[in-house]
Amino acid sequence: MISKNMKALVEQSAAISALFTEGKRMRQILGDENVFDFGIGNPNVKAPLSVNKTAIEILENMDSLAIHSYTDGAGIPSVRSAIAESLNRRFQEKYTQGNIVMTTGAAGGLNVIMKVLLDEGDEVLTFAPYFGEYDAYVANAGGKLIAIEPNIPTFLPNPKKLEETITSKTKAIIINNPNNPTGVVYGEEILQEVADVLRKKEKELGTSIYLISDEPYRELVFDGVTVPYIPKIYENTIVAYSFSKSLSLPGDRIGYLTIPSTVADFQDVVYGAGVANRVLGFVNAPALQQLVVAKCCDEKSDVAFYDKNREILYNALTSYGYECAKPQGAFYLFIKALEDDDVAFVNKAKEFGILMTPSSGFRCNGYARIAYCVARDTIEASLPSFEKLAQAYHK
Repeated sequence: MISKNMKALVEQSAAISALFTEGKRMRQILGDENVFDFGIGNPNVKAPLSVNKTAIEILENMDSLAIHSYTDGAGIPSVRSAIAESLNRRFQEKYTQGNIVMTTGAAGGLNVIMKVLLDEGDEVLTFAPYFGEYDAYVANAGGKLIAIEPNIPTFLPNPKKLEETITSKTKAIIINNPNNPTGVVYGEEILQEVADVLRKKEKELGTSIYLISDEPYRELVFDGVTVPYIPKIYENTIVAYSFSKSLSLPGDRIGYLTIPSTVADFQDVVYGAGVANRVLGFVNAPALQQLVVAKCCDEKSDVAFYDKNREILYNALTSYGYECAKPQGAFYLFIKALEDDDVAFVNKAKEFGILMTPSSGFRCNGYARIAYCVARDTIEASLPSFEKLAQAYHK
């Protein structure tokens, strides 16, 4: 028999797995043209042309052994240097390769840093709603994730609740900025309040509390909004980054951890991250993709495409009576369900060919997430169905 822990994870993952199969089932019943799948955050924008071009050049011109061999646990030194130089240009930092650990996406990076930081029973805090797999990442390292209740309707962090929740067992806090599932961007003022709470509690408890910032959507922002660079706000910050969204490379599993020299026990954390890459089974981030992103790390996908989708969908849905905080980043709308039970609401939407994700999967009840990283035709064709769904509740 599988372990009890894995059985629980399988049950928790059933809803996500069902999103893949449900779309196929609905298409068989309703027809492809009548199903509007907003369930999964899988980018519909192609990677920049330079990504494929760079990969081809590397494969044609570099020694095959150099491309496909094992790398250092922390990544290829020249790649880490290139990432550091990019961050220095963009955020006026003074990083070297010693501040960068290449990882198998942000998810791999989060698992690595949890392995480095957590002892059995340590607690990690986060603000709901949050990406549901954080529970598993923390549990993988023997820790326990504690969710701070949603701050409705802004979905911004609540510093007061944070202060009340921190205990002597608190080792870290995870934030996701821009946020999945809400699309909300945490601004500098609220992050400064969070940092003040963490410093206060560090002093009070005589310990270090790490802020882990999960930032796969950093480049996907709209309306001139800027995502604050959190290491400038709180010195004990570690950033987990992925190119999955910024370069539309979700299947290539490439990202990195930024570990500033100001982080508590810096050298041990950096060395530990390289070791964790190996003992967790990643061994190293994909070597070819390391080489590609070293040359393409300043490229961006077509953010304007997502912005147009956002405007069309947000304006239409709010005109139909849906409530939603207008997202400033990522590619999600987080709409208030038209009944108290978000699962029942999402199931009702299926009758109109609409596939969404219930908010209870993000530890927040009463909402639904719409991933608008889909084809423009899908957005436009779905609007009559969203209107009919609203009318069904407002008869």
